[in-house]
Amino acid sequence: MKVLLTGGGTAGHVNPALAIAAALSAYDSETEILFAASALPTDKAGDLIPRAGYDLRRIHIRGLRRPIYTPANLCLPFIMLRSRKEAKALIKEFKPDLIVGTGGYACWPVVSTGADLGIPTAVHESNALPGKAICQVKKKVDKILINFPETAAKLGLAENDSRVVRVGNPYMADFGKVTRDEARKALGISPDSVYILSFGGSLGAEHVNDAVLSLWEQILPKHPEVQVCHAAGKRDYTRMCADAEKRGLKDHPRAHLQEYIYDMPLRMAAADLVISRAGAMSISELALMKKAAVLIPSPYVADNHQYKNAMALHHRGAGICVEEASLGGGTLTAAVQNLLASPEKRKSMADAIFAGFAMPEANERIVKELTELLKK
Repeated sequence: MKVLLTGGGTAGHVNPALAIAAALSAYDSETEILFAASALPTDKAGDLIPRAGYDLRRIHIRGLRRPIYTPANLCLPFIMLRSRKEAKALIKEFKPDLIVGTGGYACWPVVSTGADLGIPTAVHESNALPGKAICQVKKKVDKILINFPETAAKLGLAENDSRVVRVGNPYMADFGKVTRDEARKALGISPDSVYILSFGGSLGAEHVNDAVLSLWEQILPKHPEVQVCHAAGKRDYTRMCADAEKRGLKDHPRAHLQEYIYDMPLRMAAADLVISRAGAMSISELALMKKAAVLIPSPYVADNHQYKNAMALHHRGAGICVEEASLGGGTLTAAVQNLLASPEKRKSMADAIFAGFAMPEANERIVKELTELLKK
């Protein structure tokens, strides 16, 4: 089968699409995959999709600028019309049997155009609160795959809408492929060390980055057993490197600072504690890998949905929620120090996140729903 996948902007849209592509290819090795994403230079798809070995086509589309009355928005209707024409040309050329969207700017023109042309279409929404692109195409698509049960209601769909199926979040096959000891051997990490992995999103998060450097200053001198790794993100990597150098941390033998973590399954397998945002994909991966986590929900997302994700774990003892507004007061350092002092607490959190939030069969469910569309 030929599948056109569209998802981009942040890694939160790209990684689910990549995971779905891998799951479909595992199901049928002759599956032909093509990706479509926006032509914006900041679109993470431009980096991650070619790196994964897939072909990528770009669609000229962007979102509404703020403030709404800015002159730049006057040309948006023409940009949207152009994106539909580009999507139609791409679909006519590739002739997909199935189109799957995971959100992001290009999702709307590609999925809606495909539906208008009579091609089977599906979307997957990772978060509890659906994004704008998914909302725009919800009435046209043949299947809506969700992770959180409340997503259907937030889409304004009827409870008996048979198109909506809860399948969980897709995950890359490499997650869970290696043990903690195997990952540590591959990365050169001591089996006895406490390995802390941290990241604030594919583009970076300035306040998280600053808090992580302050954390390193506090724990590395006092805890010789601790090793740390942090992804600063593309936008803030240069600044963070300079700041780390000023603090004497840039070349610390037990600290690893990088722009983006491309070997996340390996790093996460090795970790004893993970510090991250509270996006749905990150939570699903943490749950699948059974990892204790300190979650710093992004306050810049719609309806503050990451905070709701984090508190869902917090209330079940499956994670600790630290709000970004409190980072300047040392809350991250205090939370990590408490967890370093209590291996038992880290274990109970890891057990709770796996029991309450892991869906190891998500890929199989997604493949089942998508392949059934081809039989209709």
